[in-house]
Amino acid sequence: MCGRYSSSLDPEDIVEEFEIRTADLPRLQADYNVAPTKEIYAVVERPPKGEEVAERQLRAMTWGLVPSWAKDPKIGSRMINARMETVAEKPAYRRAFEKRRAILPADGYYEWYVTEELTKAGKPKKQPFFIRPKDGGMLAMAGLYELWRDQSKADDDPTRWLWTATVITTTAEDELGRIHDRMPLMLPRSAYDAWLDPGPRPTDELLGLLVPAAPGQLEAYPVSTLVSNVANNGPELVEPLPLEGA
Repeated sequence: MCGRYSSSLDPEDIVEEFEIRTADLPRLQADYNVAPTKEIYAVVERPPKGEEVAERQLRAMTWGLVPSWAKDPKIGSRMINARMETVAEKPAYRRAFEKRRAILPADGYYEWYVTEELTKAGKPKKQPFFIRPKDGGMLAMAGLYELWRDQSKADDDPTRWLWTATVITTTAEDELGRIHDRMPLMLPRSAYDAWLDPGPRPTDELLGLLVPAAPGQLEAYPVSTLVSNVANNGPELVEPLPLEGA
């Protein structure tokens, strides 16, 4: 699964990467320890209010998808990931997969490797790793988004709609599979337009866009266990641990 990631991106850099044309941009603080239920950036393509033609937008959403039919939005904390193998079939994700696809930009993501060393309690120690593009570029994670209507709020209440998103994951291959058996799906630039297009597309065509990153495109290195506590946040979390004996 993908349960933590880093997003220190400036909105202007996201606009340039994804060719967003809207001027009204959300601005979130740099977050080096993004966790479920936090606000995140999401790139989507949908018509502005009152219009029919879709345009590419940058939105702030809550991480953890809440289906439109959910009775309680707290369900979102358990729906931070959608498995590629079942995303087109599961009721919670199926409709979003059909027409509400998103790209979630990030610096990279964290996974925890279970070591052979034991804690004082006798449990295996977990070593966090940070995984990012080897070329230092932006990570474009494939995602879905939903809008949930809070029926307890008035029609003119601007907070009546909750925007939420989830990360699509797949089996980790190559060296990354040694750290953890799942990983977020990354979209290449060539797939941005087709993935974000809200128009109807065959399921097989959409699934064909979700191809695991080619071996060698990502790098992974151990980082401080400080990242294991969501209260910790800062650029030091993504710094590589010094080599032993260095």
